[in-house]
Amino acid sequence: MTAFAELFIGGLMSGIVVGLAALAITLVFGIARFPNAATGDAMTAGAYVALSASAVTGSTIIGGLIGALAGAALGVAAYALVFRKLAGRSSVANLLASIGVAFGIRAVVGLNFGYQQQMFQLPLVRPWHVLGIRIQPNDLDLAVVAAITLAAVFIILYATPVGRRMRAVADDPGLAQVSGISPSRVMVALWALAGSVSSIAGVMYGMKTVITPEMGWNMLLPAFAAAILGGIGHPIGAICAGVLLGTLQEMATPFVGFTYKIAISFVVLLIVLLLRPQGLFSHAEGAR
Repeated sequence: MTAFAELFIGGLMSGIVVGLAALAITLVFGIARFPNAATGDAMTAGAYVALSASAVTGSTIIGGLIGALAGAALGVAAYALVFRKLAGRSSVANLLASIGVAFGIRAVVGLNFGYQQQMFQLPLVRPWHVLGIRIQPNDLDLAVVAAITLAAVFIILYATPVGRRMRAVADDPGLAQVSGISPSRVMVALWALAGSVSSIAGVMYGMKTVITPEMGWNMLLPAFAAAILGGIGHPIGAICAGVLLGTLQEMATPFVGFTYKIAISFVVLLIVLLLRPQGLFSHAEGAR
């Protein structure tokens, strides 16, 4: 039972990372109307920038903040250079463009940082023992970072003018534009927000494991699964689904092994798509 409790705690942390990546995906899909395949490589870029900034400044916190800012800048640059020119095109065209952006980011990261594994230099701390269960203090720190990130995102979405504009564009782009809302400004804010969330997820994942140019790509499929499971375009659903999938994966490790635990996400996703295609947190929409 102790071992399963520790797996459960580890699953919560993995699920938070997946949930943040799924949140970035669902933000873009809810407003720009296409699945952004560059989310995983934005995670990688943010992790590498944060790692370099931490080495220069000597502070992991400052490095993480710089990584988040770099992710926001990367998202805005991707919109300005690629996705703005594809406005009005089909979601398939934007999806293919995002795959190209992902490969471009990965190539730049590999050329600048190399392909060997790297890791954050975190202080060694002894785990806490609570009822015989080991709890890593670093995990609690990352949980606080995730909570702050989620609070900031939802405050932006639901308590600021730019968030209200984002939700208006997501509900009805044509009506929002007629009402005087500038779609380009909304898109810049959207891509900055999605880029920073992706980078923070990458930094957290890099602190938990190691950083490689493929780390974000490997996280992309679970993030897509969580975004769909939670109801695409539903921010809270993406977070909850990410935590659920991450926990199930870790709890299943003793039975299926480390290599095949990722399959658990897709088994759950398949069941949900068969029984509730709109996702766990979305409502079915009728047409007339």
